[in-house]
Amino acid sequence: GLANDVNDHMPDYVVTRIAEMLNDAALPLRGSTVLLVGLAYKPNSGDSRQAPSRRVVELLLERGAVVRAADPHVRAAEVPEGVELVDLDAGSLRAAQVAVLLTDHDALDLTLLEEPATPVLDTRGVLTGPSVVRL
Repeated sequence: GLANDVNDHMPDYVVTRIAEMLNDAALPLRGSTVLLVGLAYKPNSGDSRQAPSRRVVELLLERGAVVRAADPHVRAAEVPEGVELVDLDAGSLRAAQVAVLLTDHDALDLTLLEEPATPVLDTRGVLTGPSVVRL
């Protein structure tokens, strides 16, 4: 069905959009830090096994990005290799060249993403703010 098709192609599209946002800021994807907000498949769950975030991570790492992730529900053991688990806070946002909201957990303070410090790609359509780009 269409939903599966979108899910299957979503990671590629997300990474394309991340690269475009960095390009707009005159930055290459290689060497840039991308903060993924939420790795789990659905909000308020810790299950990341089949999540599209895994493919997003693979593609970003293949292209040389530094990948960090903030997800209070996913255990460190389940975080994909090559990804550093961080807290979602002003510091982790400032340290990233772009942030990507993948899963909108209630436990995450999403208002942090609406501050203009770092461009944010919103794949959930839930954020507003001067630095937010909808997918």
